Amino acid sequence: MDAVADPFVEDRFVEVEPDVHLWSQWLDGPADADPILLVMGANASGIVWPEELLARLSTRHPVIRYDHRDTGRSTWAFDEAPYAVADLAADAVAVLDAWGVDRAHVVGMSLGGTLVQLLLLDHPDRLVSATVFCTAALSAWEVPDMPGPGTALLRMWGEFDDPRDDAGELAWRVEHWRLLNGTGIPFDADEFRELERRVIAHTGRPDSPSAHARADQDGLDRGPELAGVTVPVLVVEAPEDPVNPPPHGEHLAAAIGGARLVTMPGMGHALPVAVVPALAEVLLAHTDAAEH
Repeated sequence: MDAVADPFVEDRFVEVEPDVHLWSQWLDGPADADPILLVMGANASGIVWPEELLARLSTRHPVIRYDHRDTGRSTWAFDEAPYAVADLAADAVAVLDAWGVDRAHVVGMSLGGTLVQLLLLDHPDRLVSATVFCTAALSAWEVPDMPGPGTALLRMWGEFDDPRDDAGELAWRVEHWRLLNGTGIPFDADEFRELERRVIAHTGRPDSPSAHARADQDGLDRGPELAGVTVPVLVVEAPEDPVNPPPHGEHLAAAIGGARLVTMPGMGHALPVAVVPALAEVLLAHTDAAEH
């Protein structure tokens, strides 16, 4: 990997509604390349994107990451001002606008992949390319017997709002990552403990966000529209994903017009350092092909 010497980093708060602000961050890359916008999953701060992945991507593109509403340093106000999942997709466009970006490569993980699908349908003119992984197609739940999360994960998700002291919260988050990681790549508890310490320090509060699980899901039943997508799309199959296991990736690639499917061996519903080099390679190959 070619190193970028002392890349310029800038933080910016983006107003998406009155009194609702999103934290975002720009990492410099080559000025003649389109930026990459990273869209994280449900109830997860943009800090979850691995620093090594950002460093690798920024050798070829400027990179933008941000905190969804009710995560990280963004506004936490769901109980006072509820919103829909579709509003989170509109937030991604607002982040691009705030940084003066007309078109970007957009990468979405988990719920972020759902939001990217909405962007493909509603804002294709803003996307140079799209990459999605660890996610399900908008049409996935219309397919009989499509697998979903296991009982252990569902049990933990029911505990998001349970009271815990700081040490208990950190231990709970690490155990959650253990389940999400799957069994294809050895789980490094210290790696994810340090990740969550960074997330908590960035956020300034130790409680687990859970608003996205309560957000209105109206407007997500648009699966048939995906066949008309013309933006270059890469679907990364995570074979050990316990949330959206195979054949979710295959189904999504088939649903999106012209999408390409690649498999990331051993990958679960997490981004351990071990998966970053291979993931960065396929992401950059896709963005290069879309630009040229």
